[in-house]
Amino acid sequence: MSSSFFQNSVLLITGAASGIGQQLAMQGAARGAAILATDIDSKGLSETKNTAPHLIDTHVLNVADPVAIQSFAAQIIPELSDRTLILINNAGVGLFTGSFEHTSLDDFEWLLSVNLWGPIRMTKAFYPYLLQQNRGHIVNISSVFGLAGVANQSAYCTSKFGVRGFTESLRMELLGTGIHTTSVHPGGISTNIVRNATPRGPVATAAMHQQSISTFEQAARTTPEKAARLILEAIETKKERLVIGPDGRALDWVTRLLPVRYTRIIMKQIEKTFTNPYNEKSVQE
Repeated sequence: MSSSFFQNSVLLITGAASGIGQQLAMQGAARGAAILATDIDSKGLSETKNTAPHLIDTHVLNVADPVAIQSFAAQIIPELSDRTLILINNAGVGLFTGSFEHTSLDDFEWLLSVNLWGPIRMTKAFYPYLLQQNRGHIVNISSVFGLAGVANQSAYCTSKFGVRGFTESLRMELLGTGIHTTSVHPGGISTNIVRNATPRGPVATAAMHQQSISTFEQAARTTPEKAARLILEAIETKKERLVIGPDGRALDWVTRLLPVRYTRIIMKQIEKTFTNPYNEKSVQE
């Protein structure tokens, strides 16, 4: 299913070894775009590339490493050859520690280095090219946890609220240019993010983690395939804000309608779901 919109475009996707990122690479290639798929997971990247080897180029990249990002941008920008750049900052991690009281600052900083500083640094590195071209698109994957603050998710919510604010600031600064932005807020997506979140800290246990996995998998209503399709459609239609999934839309609605009281409503739901107050449900696209 090729699309004339994506012809002569390059989709640069972080976190492309699995989940939404992998689907974005596969579906973007099917629509006729050249794909630059990056991730820290070289094995997963190989699987992504094998789906469309002539259209997908892969690069191992740690978005928490500012030096690696600068080196990568210096290598890639000359190869773009005046093509339209669509930068999709998708890479992210979850954290399973419990409440803020039991989350170390080292763990908090580690998550921010990937989820928040990754998109900021990637955008900064490729911004000169976008401005020089006066066209392109920046897509930043936030979360429904960028719409609502949730207990036991202090680091994750901080990162995703930050991604949202960063994207909305760019949107205002870029008004009147040919560069567009989209802030994406997925609800539960059936990926491995929760399974990959290793328990850390003094109270998180393997049993808590397993309960979190089970609960998340029951609640994750949207497939990565559908999420990627909706994101690509949002790029094509220049949609500036995308909330994905019925759970995402419900949370979006309740935070708009009850911007303070939603805290108690969500907390009651958490208490019904988790028997231990230090359980943490990590959600990442």
